[in-house]
Amino acid sequence: MSENGNVGIDGAGVAEFHDIGFRDPAHVESTVDRLAGLAGAGPVLELGVGAGRLALPLRARGVDVRGVDGSAARIARLRERPGGAELPVTLGELADVPVADRFSLVYLANGGFAELPSLEAQVRCFENVAHHLAPGGRFALDALVLDSVQIAGIPLQITATVDGRPMVWLREVDRFARRHVSHYFLAPGEGMRQVRSPFRYVAPFEMDLMARIAGLRLEHRWGSWAGDPFTETSAYHVSVYRLPEQ
Repeated sequence: MSENGNVGIDGAGVAEFHDIGFRDPAHVESTVDRLAGLAGAGPVLELGVGAGRLALPLRARGVDVRGVDGSAARIARLRERPGGAELPVTLGELADVPVADRFSLVYLANGGFAELPSLEAQVRCFENVAHHLAPGGRFALDALVLDSVQIAGIPLQITATVDGRPMVWLREVDRFARRHVSHYFLAPGEGMRQVRSPFRYVAPFEMDLMARIAGLRLEHRWGSWAGDPFTETSAYHVSVYRLPEQ
């Protein structure tokens, strides 16, 4: 690996990686379909908007979407995309929800909730989202199921990005601390590049408790954004919490 190959979590290389590593068209379409159905009258806020993988197609459907992201590099990639310059985005910490408006839907997809580094940050995120929801508003997010992280199975996987580049992925799991670190090794034209992403994973019941602390109640839970049933064998869940009308 070259001296510049190890890219920090906030580097431009991570912005590129998120853009090419998780842009499966079928997944994007099913997620946008679900979000459009949950959006209500708007406006809608995406936490972790990144390069606009979800926000831009959702906006193209006529939904009034705003964004928050903690990375200036990812926002810069968003601005390069068609329609990205017009999307209102705030640079700031996701858990702080650093915006002024109230929303009919706030969403945090692609496992972004687990990137919040501590229990305190995750609870604060729920509380701040609730503060920015209009009456009857929803908070939708996804996450891996705890057991699927703990029994991750194959410690090393070889896959490919959406543009066909080879990618090696492995996960370190600390069960006691409820954390895992994913290491991605991407082979672009100039040589091997490593991206390291730490996560704090949350069981569904723990997420439900965070929601109750914030005054939200579980409305839906699916096994995917496409609406597959959530069962005892599901490795992933999509949960939708709602603020009461009054």
